[in-house]
Amino acid sequence: MNALITGGTQGIGRAVAETLAQSGYDLILVYFGDSDAEQVKTEISQKFGVKVAIIETDISDEKSIEIICKYLINNKLTLNSVILNAGLTLRDSFEETKMSDWQKVFFANIHFPVFLLQKIVNQIVSGGSVVFTGSLMGIEPHAMSLAYGVTKSATHALVKNLVKFLAPYKIRVNGVAPGFVDTEWQKNKPAEIRKNIENKIALQRFCLPEEVAQVYKMLIENGYFNGEIIVFDGGYSYK
Repeated sequence: MNALITGGTQGIGRAVAETLAQSGYDLILVYFGDSDAEQVKTEISQKFGVKVAIIETDISDEKSIEIICKYLINNKLTLNSVILNAGLTLRDSFEETKMSDWQKVFFANIHFPVFLLQKIVNQIVSGGSVVFTGSLMGIEPHAMSLAYGVTKSATHALVKNLVKFLAPYKIRVNGVAPGFVDTEWQKNKPAEIRKNIENKIALQRFCLPEEVAQVYKMLIENGYFNGEIIVFDGGYSYK
């Protein structure tokens, strides 16, 4: 079994990679700018005894689609699962946001996955699964990144709409909308900000990457999930 994971060497993507490797999946991990990618490849391969390949490419660049496609074709690979996890954010203020930066986020978060799937759909096996990483910020308005929140809302809509287009291929498509996951990005937040967030979560803590990775595994392995967005936020804004 083969799984392609974008953003697969860090954070949620790496946790999903390790969870699937534990179940015997060989992996193709797409990444960009991660100096530890080779080490991650070696660690996962040695720990779980699976094949791990890495592809470095920038998902905000249209050429990335062709790079991934060529790799799959040249290596005669079919895919059992595609996890579209990589994404971009933009934290400029509303007043200072440039159209070029806005468009870059939309390309990476929406256009790239659509047209990658268009190119590789025939390499996904019948009964295969596609899982998108959405976000709680696509549901709960977020003051830090307008582009991110809007594109994640679009990601959720994309999952729902793709059901009709992937059904003829017998491919299921679902999404996970995580809340606050304890990745390196979140660990670098100031303690006061982290505490404010934790106070809004019924469980009073951030999610562990391996916990959310189990949700991806469930969506991949349970053949009746289709068109679902699983919100996984620990009870955010419960009070």
